Amino acid sequence: MTPVIILRPEPGAGETAARAERLGLAVCLCPLFEARAVSWDAPAAAQFDALLLTSAQAARLAGPQLATYHGLPAYAVGDATARALAAQGFEQVVSGDQDGNAIAARIAADGHRRVLHLGGRTVAPIAKGPLSIQRMVIYEMVGRANADLSKWLQPGAVLMIHSPRAGQKVADLVPLNQRDQIHIVAISPAALSACGDGWASALAPDRPDDDRMLALAARLCE
Repeated sequence: MTPVIILRPEPGAGETAARAERLGLAVCLCPLFEARAVSWDAPAAAQFDALLLTSAQAARLAGPQLATYHGLPAYAVGDATARALAAQGFEQVVSGDQDGNAIAARIAADGHRRVLHLGGRTVAPIAKGPLSIQRMVIYEMVGRANADLSKWLQPGAVLMIHSPRAGQKVADLVPLNQRDQIHIVAISPAALSACGDGWASALAPDRPDDDRMLALAARLCE
């Protein structure tokens, strides 16, 4: 059976694998990175009108300081990030189903201007518009030394790319002459672009959503 290779870090990798198995897909887990918390000092909540998270890892790894911002309107990119914020005690979270640019526009439309963005050391650029965004690094993605992608790269395999950084790593690991029988399903256009060219197919859903990614993968595995 055509394997679907999940490259995202845990705990997301296991969550995606469970969804894939419910669809009857053959799953290979090969996380390329692991998330590690970074020490940070929480700025005063009074400096901000809104809180922004673009990754569920930020909610999971922020630590007790995250509670400092329970009183701020919270915005999240993706349902997984919104759920992670809810699990950390945020009662009202606005979830955007596109990207950081779209949620920034929503924050501005809601009348906020001073935004605290908690995220990883590497994040996609956000078009700020009228917003003043202060970014705090609270976690970093570290490459896994024992991640061996080569053993899963059989003809027809589908690589699930959940971030631009994962796309760049895959582009580095898979030579051009091995790509023409491998499929890419990426979570966003930015992640797709990072994978480079030469793949058997390269697709991204209309929204950055795990279920939509898996629907595309399922079609490739038919």
